[in-house]
Amino acid sequence: MEKERIDEAMELLWELTEDGYNDLERFKLSSDDPDVDSLVNTLIDDGLVFIGNNKIKFTDNGNGVARGLIRRHRLAERLFVDIFDLSGDIVHEDACKMEHILSEELTDSVCTFLGHPPTCPHGKPIPRGECCRKFRTDVQPVVMRLVDFEVGCNGKIVFITPSEASRISRLSSIGIVPGTTIKLVQKMPSVVLQVDETTIAIDPELAKEIFVKKVI
Repeated sequence: MEKERIDEAMELLWELTEDGYNDLERFKLSSDDPDVDSLVNTLIDDGLVFIGNNKIKFTDNGNGVARGLIRRHRLAERLFVDIFDLSGDIVHEDACKMEHILSEELTDSVCTFLGHPPTCPHGKPIPRGECCRKFRTDVQPVVMRLVDFEVGCNGKIVFITPSEASRISRLSSIGIVPGTTIKLVQKMPSVVLQVDETTIAIDPELAKEIFVKKVI
């Protein structure tokens, strides 16, 4: 129980820091812990945070702990939504349970299986893991780049990782957005997709930034 209490506090601080609000008073007001003052003291005593200029900040150790919790939680949400087609609104509680039991190795396997997603279903960034840097291939991903997809198969666009922000608007204007069901018609010399009754050709380099999962 004490560990979960600490974990919840670490996640809260990560999210507040992400949004640029890590002042101590904001943290206390945002926490639903019944004794938040003792909680802060516990975090300090455990070497997870320190206080400076009325800010509550992670130590190096605390940052690593919080990073792991957030990574596991957001990957679990991605798993539930992308693979089990559950609503993004109802997966939070189950993801909270998963974040406490996933080992680092299993977390990397889930991440690889999902194609190293950059964000959770709510659009928040998923901290990168060692598997993302090494692009492990020992686990067959269920989510893959469009250029690696099989010609003739139907797929659902899961996420897009554009190297240029302008590409999102360009893709959106032709109906290429997360959630769209496509059929891959050809890969060379250009990547050709079928979206409903419309055939769309895109550059292979752009297709490397579109991630899909196979649907029947």
